Amino acid sequence: MAGYERSLYQGHLQGIPMFSSCTTEQLDHLADLADSITVADGDAVVQEGDAGEAFFVVTSGKVSVARGGREVASLGVGDYFGELALFDPAPRNATVTAAGPATLVKLSRPAFGNALDQVPTLRDSLLHGMARRIHELDQRV
Repeated sequence: MAGYERSLYQGHLQGIPMFSSCTTEQLDHLADLADSITVADGDAVVQEGDAGEAFFVVTSGKVSVARGGREVASLGVGDYFGELALFDPAPRNATVTAAGPATLVKLSRPAFGNALDQVPTLRDSLLHGMARRIHELDQRV
């Protein structure tokens, strides 16, 4: 991934609750393992019901999220989806389609697993970030 894209991706990761406790070095490692993909208008990024295999961050353009054929959200630059697929290959609960040309950064579950093996402190940072997010959500109820 080019230097500018990589830096942008790291910035997006930092803003995601699950990755918010990660160090710059840990985010660097994740960025090294990610791939930039470009999708054309109307192309599906993921299909509802398919096994979750990757996590995505939108770096340009927009994507549409649909459940049961009905649009439920629109995501743009910096938005993300599929983070649970890094831990569990459960079926996708939505179809995500490019709404115009879009570029996304994709982190696959196998690459993520390699990162956890290569950088053991990453696991602790992720767990801390996820626990903080759960506490935040509990306080809203």
